[in-house]
Amino acid sequence: MSDFSHINKKNNPKMVNVGEKKITKRKATAKAQMFLGAEVISHFNNDELTTKKGPVFQTVIIAGIQAVKKTSELIPMCHPLLINGVDIDIKILNTEEIEILCSVEIEGKTGVEMEALTGASVAALTVYDMCKSISQKMIIKEVRLVEKTGGKSDIKNG
Repeated sequence: MSDFSHINKKNNPKMVNVGEKKITKRKATAKAQMFLGAEVISHFNNDELTTKKGPVFQTVIIAGIQAVKKTSELIPMCHPLLINGVDIDIKILNTEEIEILCSVEIEGKTGVEMEALTGASVAALTVYDMCKSISQKMIIKEVRLVEKTGGKSDIKNG
């Protein structure tokens, strides 16, 4: 028998049945770290950069929120969820790097880790798209789950 929850007895893919689970408050936060380089960061003014495509961080936040809402369309075994809220925070860490935090909250029967990870990932990709006319040396260094609460277990990865 498989230890994977998304494999049935015939070793075929399946979507987990969450029908018997209790509705609980759930939250997940994911982080994307990006190297933009001094060339890109130097164009920012008061924590925002406006390119020919528009304001970078405002566009990134909207893209991340849209990605959260579309996660079940992108990741085959994710359940469509009624999202209570999404918060995306972008910080300039130093002269070359930024951090994107995507937090997602629901009251539901399944977690929102994939939604938070998708939101952070698409937000980082949007930064790249918005700034690639300045430099294509940007690197999405890391995307990871930072925290998850609700459901069977809580996780805190710093």
